[in-house]
Order: sequence, then C-alpha cells, then structure tokens
Amino acid sequence: MEISAQHVWLMISAAMVLLMTPGLGLFYGGMTRAKAALNMIMMSFISAGIVGVIWVLWGYSMTTGDGVLGIFGNPFANFGLQNLMGSPDLIKAGYSATFAIITVALISGAIADRAKFGAWALFVPIWITAVYCPLAYMIWGGGLMSAGGAVTAVFGQVIDFAGGAVVEISSGTAALVLAVIVGQRHGFAKDPNHRPHNIPFIMLGAAILWFGWFGFNGGAATSAEQAGLIWINTLVTPAAAMLSWLVTEKIRHGHPTSLGAASGVVAGLVAITPSCANISPVAAIGLGLVAGAACAVFVDLKYRFGLDDSLDVVGVHLGAGLIGTLALGFIALPVDGQGAGLFYGGGVQQLIAQTVAVVITLLLSGIGTLVIGRAINKTIGFRVSREAETAGVDLAEHAESAYAFGEIGGGFRPLSHGLPHAAAATHSPNESSSVAGESLPPRPAKEDSFA
Repeated sequence: MEISAQHVWLMISAAMVLLMTPGLGLFYGGMTRAKAALNMIMMSFISAGIVGVIWVLWGYSMTTGDGVLGIFGNPFANFGLQNLMGSPDLIKAGYSATFAIITVALISGAIADRAKFGAWALFVPIWITAVYCPLAYMIWGGGLMSAGGAVTAVFGQVIDFAGGAVVEISSGTAALVLAVIVGQRHGFAKDPNHRPHNIPFIMLGAAILWFGWFGFNGGAATSAEQAGLIWINTLVTPAAAMLSWLVTEKIRHGHPTSLGAASGVVAGLVAITPSCANISPVAAIGLGLVAGAACAVFVDLKYRFGLDDSLDVVGVHLGAGLIGTLALGFIALPVDGQGAGLFYGGGVQQLIAQTVAVVITLLLSGIGTLVIGRAINKTIGFRVSREAETAGVDLAEHAESAYAFGEIGGGFRPLSHGLPHAAAATHSPNESSSVAGESLPPRPAKEDSFA
C-alpha cells in the first residue's frame, strides 16, 4: 500500500503533538521558581518516556477493538502492536500515543515545586491505564459514549473531536484532586517568591503549544473542507481568548501581562479542542472571548478556596474544558441536519449528551485519581520534605540546577565603565568590592535568590 497524503499528514501531526509535551515543560518550567524548573520539565519528559512504552504494550489496545462492558478495550488484543505489523494502523497508534502523553503531563503543573519525582513516575502509568485509556475507549474507541454505545443510545451522541473531555476535563479534574492530596506549598499565597521565574520560557512554551495544537486538532481531519475549518478555529479561538484575558486582567488588576497573554492562548486552545470541527469561525471567536475572560477569573479562585493549583491547571484546563465541551450544546453546527446546538434549532438533546459526558469524565477521573493518589501518598509519599522544598526540588530530586548562580557576573565586564553601581552589581553576592578607591562591604546572600 502506497503512502498517501493523509498518512503523511497524520505522521506530521503526531510529531507536532509530541513536540507539545516538551513545549509544556518549558511553559510549566518558566512558571515555577528557578530551583524547580528542571523538575517541572522532567515531569513532562518522563511522561513521554513512560506512556510511550505503555502505549505500545497495552495502552493502544485498551482504547480500541472489542471492549469489556463498553468501558475499556482488551489490553491483550493488540499487545505490543504485533497484530498491526504491516498495517497503516500503526500510524494511528502513534498519533493516539501523543495525546495520552500530553494528557498526563498536563496534570503535573498542579503539584509543582513539591512532588517526589519517583511518586510522579509511579502515578503516570497507573493513571494512564486506569483513567485515560478507559475514557478514550468510551468516547473514541467504540465504548459507552461512542456511536452505538449504551450511553449514546439513551442520551445522544457526544461531540468531542479532539479531547475536551478525554484530555482537558480529565487532566484538569485529576490536577484538582492531586493538588488537594499533596497539599499546599509552604508559604502559599504569602511567599512572594512563588512566582514565575522565566517569562520568556512561558511565552516560548505557549508558542510551541499553539503550533502543535494545529496537529492536535487537525490530525484527524478527513477532508480539506473540515481541515480548513479546524485550522481557522484553532487560530481564532486562542487569539480571541488572549485578548479577552488581557482586557479582564487590565480591568481587574490594572495591567495586561505576558503571563496573561500566554495563559489566554492556552485557555482558548483548550476551549476549541472538543468543537474545532463542529462550530463556525464566528462562534469560535465568541467561544474564545468567553473562555479567556472566564479562565482569567477562575485562576484567582484558588486563593479564595486555598487550593494550591501551582500552575493554574484547574483554572485553565478544567475551566476551559468545561466551557468548550458544554458550549457545543448551544453552538454546534448541524451535521446532515442533525446534532445541532440550541442556537441552531437543535433543541436540548446535544446539551444533554455533552453534560452526561462531562459528568462521567468528572467521576471517572476524580475517583480514579483520588484512589491512585491516596494510595501512593500513603505508601511512598507524594511530597518531598520541607527542607527539600526550601532548597529546591531540582537539587533534592535530580542533583541538578537550571542556573549556575555562583558564576553569574564573573570575569571581565566591559560594560561596567568604572561606575560604582555597575561594578557593585557585577560582584558575586558574598565578595567584597572596591570601586574608585572606595571599599564596599560584602553583600549578604539571599536564601532564595532568583527563586
């Protein structure tokens, strides 16, 4: 069988989606303190390593084929993908693996700065097997919420083209539960050092995510017409969400920020994920405006409720995931005269189907994560010690540091020009300085400098 343009596009899309996970690592890494950046990036990378192996062994098999009670596929039916050898279905298997990888990686942002790397590495394979695979099978693989499934027969066909429920709501719910289990960081909402340390990393990560999302949403397109609609919607929804987030930020806090722009883009991408092939571009703009403004408010609620969702996974992914999935009940375009949302004369049937899918996803991910997270926490523990958190999880968990602070400012400094303030600024924190004959006292080291 010759390779077709569709095969090539699916492989390119898979590579784009895979790139999203390192991009997420940069996005999350920039949002943490400097002494936790590598740990955050590593949590994304290890997710790719673990899920990649699991997907070949039993993960893909659990999301396809004949299922068990419509809940999950037989893990041994295509174990090791042996039965797919010589078939183009291997491309589909690879594409679907990248979705599983980034879904679990998204969760890690809720427990930044304080989680044991080993505990996370144990959580990933169990969660993918027990939560993600069944959910993907139920909605995409022929299970309860797929065409012909038992839930669909009663409530109607859910629309989730690229993963509003499977990816976004499931990861956002898991993030919420895991943040509660692990608990607040020391100094949460009080320590001013709990702030992003590298805004350019965040902007670069958001840009990579936006780029990869065109493959995320568009990889499964079956026609040029559908692909064009998906591309435009994936462009305009995050664009509108970024604008509405910045306006909301300006009204509420007085300044539009770079972090707000990046977060707004991600909120829009999350919102358009389930509906990218099923709404008009004008509706996509409206969806982005709503999602951006709403999520800008959602992320602040963690302080009111004392939820230390470190990197706003709940506010952005669960929040925008719910908005995007439920919005289809109102703005979904009719397909062959059926399945339209309320605004297109379709009645409440699509809204009911979307709501049922949301409830099932919340229950499966919430209960599953609670059981897995508590079991790990009660056995090996999910959290590093207070001393390790203070020193930084990069050193405690990986014996590495993202930045060599002791070397900053060392060596020849051609821009000092002999000015006292410039020369003083170039000396390391603990060394004495002498400028123009004036002896300067040693500068005390800060415990959490550049944290």
